[in-house]
Formats: sequence, C-alpha cells, structure tokens
Amino acid sequence: PQGIGSPSVYHAVIVIFLEFFAWGLLTAPTLVVLHETFPKHTFLMNGLIQGVKGLLSFLSAPLIGALSDVWGRKSFLLLTVFFTCAPIPLMKISPWWYFAVISVSGVFAVTFSVVFAYVADITQEHERSMAYGLVSATFAASLVTSPAIGAYLGRAYGDSLVVVLATAIALLDICFILVAVPESLPEKMRPASWGAPISWEQADPFASLKKVGQDSIVLLICITVFLSYLPEAGQYSSFFLYLRQIMGFSSESVAAFIAVLGILSIIAQTIVLSLLMRSIGNKNTILLGLGFQILQLAWYGFGSEPWMMWAAGAVAAMSSITFPAVSALVSRTADADQQGVVQGMITGIRGLCNGLGPALYGFIFYIFHVELNELPMPESPSGGGVVAQYHLQQNSIIPGPPFLFGACSVLLALLVALFIPEHTNLNVRSSNWKKHCGSHSHPHSPQAPGEAKEPLLQDTNV
Repeated sequence: PQGIGSPSVYHAVIVIFLEFFAWGLLTAPTLVVLHETFPKHTFLMNGLIQGVKGLLSFLSAPLIGALSDVWGRKSFLLLTVFFTCAPIPLMKISPWWYFAVISVSGVFAVTFSVVFAYVADITQEHERSMAYGLVSATFAASLVTSPAIGAYLGRAYGDSLVVVLATAIALLDICFILVAVPESLPEKMRPASWGAPISWEQADPFASLKKVGQDSIVLLICITVFLSYLPEAGQYSSFFLYLRQIMGFSSESVAAFIAVLGILSIIAQTIVLSLLMRSIGNKNTILLGLGFQILQLAWYGFGSEPWMMWAAGAVAAMSSITFPAVSALVSRTADADQQGVVQGMITGIRGLCNGLGPALYGFIFYIFHVELNELPMPESPSGGGVVAQYHLQQNSIIPGPPFLFGACSVLLALLVALFIPEHTNLNVRSSNWKKHCGSHSHPHSPQAPGEAKEPLLQDTNV
C-alpha cells in the first residue's frame, strides 16, 4: 500500500511531531523515575545511558541511511519510530528494562536521518533548506508544548496516565506511517529483492572523520565544532535532571524552562542570526555565539539560585546561533563538489559528541559527588527545601562542575575559531574517496555519495 496521496513534506512533519510530542510528555516522569531507579549515582547512570544511546546512533546512522537508499524510506521510518518509542510503556512496567531498552534503542534512534532523506527525495535542491527548516521547527514546536502538558497531567492525574497517553500517541505515529505515509523513493530506483548490495563506504560512520586532517581550514572548523558541541551534548543529556534534583525546580518549572528556551532559540536562529550575519559577518557571528556559550556554561556552573538558571537560559538561546553560522561558513567557502564531504565531517564529529558528551558529564558529576542521597522533599513553590538539602550535603563553591569544564572547552574552541579565515576556498582531497564510493554504490541509489550525507547534516541543526 502506497499511503494517502503523493509523498510530501507534511507526511514527514507529522511523523516527527507525533514521535517527539510523545517523548516530550515524559520529560517530568522520566526525571523522577531516573532518580528513583538510581538514587546514589543518578547523574553517572544518566550519562552512561545517554552516552551508549548516542554512540550507537552514531555508528548506525550511516548504515540505516545507506540501506534506505536501496530499500526505500517507509520501512525504515516504521523501524526507527517503533524502536525509538518502544521504551515508553516500560516506564511503569519495569524502570530497569525501560532504561536498558533506551540504551539499546540508540541503534535505531535515527528517525531524523530517514526523515530528511525522505524530504530530499521529494524536493528540489532550492526547496530543500526551507523543507528542512519546517521539519526542524516542527520538532521544536512539539517540545515547546509537550513537557508542560505532561507535567500538568502528571500533577493532576498521576504519571501513569501520562505514560498511557504517550504510548497511545506513539502507536498513532506507527499507524500513521503504516496507513498514510507513501513511499518517497521511486519504484524504479529500488531493486527487485531485499538482497541487493549497498555501498559500505557510505555505511562507515568513520569515513568522513578520516578526512578531517587533509585541509588545515577544515581541521580548524572541525576542532571548533568538537570542542563546542561536546559540552553542549552533555548539557542536553543532564541539564533538566540537574534543574529538577539539584536546583529544586518543580516539574512545571522545568516544563516552562523548556518552553521559554525553545521559543527564544527559534527567535535567535531566525531573526537574530540573519541580522548578525548581515551586520558583523559570518566568522564574527560564530565567535559571538561561542562567547554566549561560554557565558551561559559558566553561569550554570557557578549559579546556585533558580533565577540564575533562568537568566543563563536566555543566554543559552543566543548561543544556539553558533552551529547554523558554522554550517553557513562551510557552505559559502567550500566548492560545490566538496559540500557533502565537508558537511559530512561536521556531522560525524557532532554524532561522536552525542555519545561522548553525556558520558563525560555523568563521570564529572560522579567525581565531584554531585548527587542526592534521598528523594526530594515535598515541593514548595520556590523549591527551597531541595536546594537547602543539597547545600547542606555538598557545601561546594561550584554547584555544577561539568558546566564549568564545558566553559573551558568552549573557550578553547573560541581560540581555535579565531584562526579560521572568513573567505577561503576549502580543498578536501576527496577525489579518490569519491571515485571509490562511485565504484561501489548501487546503481539504484538516487543520490551521489557526497549528496547522500546532506540530509544527515540537517539532523544536527535541531
């Protein structure tokens, strides 16, 4: 069955919205279950769980992308959404299995990669950026609203209802793919059987990283991306848990924080970014974004009051301009036939950071003994009881050591970025690599090897 209508961007948008809306509902319940399951090493276990998931996603994303190039997108959309949402009902059935399945689900937790490949199949090149932006904005919109809804329902009716609702939305997403989503890869582009070969060069997650050192400017850009995104990936994995358990935020406050940060980030990455690019230039915009990131990480590291977290969150929204500016710099300075290669390197580095960052943050929290030995006391409107309990236990001048480490890492990234020229042609010696890819790519593949990595790049813009 080919679904309802012809393939469109709106099919992809609905798939993304339903999946991340379901997970957004579980933001508050997940933080509670995580602390109840691992009361003594909460941050360490959270880092390990998210780190394993990130590394598995990094290893599997190119393979799943290459397979979908040969066998079609719909079956892999179904596969990735099913396994990404599989842990949801286990939250109330068995918390241990819930976190174990989350870790293993990283192998298939690459829905964005398949969705962007789906979009690439049905759009012209000049339409693609707008289509990718629509998908990314849908992702942001789902997370702006769903944590607040989940927190309200959990407070009013209990977390069990939230888990049931999230499970129902995940099932709705799976049914939508089965019934309504048409295949985007034309029939003539697919082989007759599922035994067709794929290009293993495209499936190698380290293929793009092997070429990082072949050009000095590419090397500077990649080092900047690694040093700046490593703490960002770790921060995403643990920050809401940090707000909930250490800073004493209520579930509603965490949901409101996510919503405000998401709205400010959307404004920063659209209006503010375009103004800065026109007024101060591409490189200076990158430097400014890194400066904001240093400020917000240092503020998170030394901040001991809830209002400091809110203020630093506004700065964090401004720091979100960094990677779009880096992507624009690469796009402007690289030759047309080098775009996929260079962007693939940056994608690979950010994917690697998604695995290393959470584990690193969890380990630093563990080293500095940033843990709560008991469940949080009943929440007051200000959450002061939990914060006071934390200060009595820790008595530390640095409440958030990993964030301070992250600020130092981004400072190094800023120093490296100073040496990146604003206007230079990148020259990645990839002709042999392209020739090798071309000789092994399947004749039914709809994209050239360089282009095959383009949809995967947009995953990191989110």
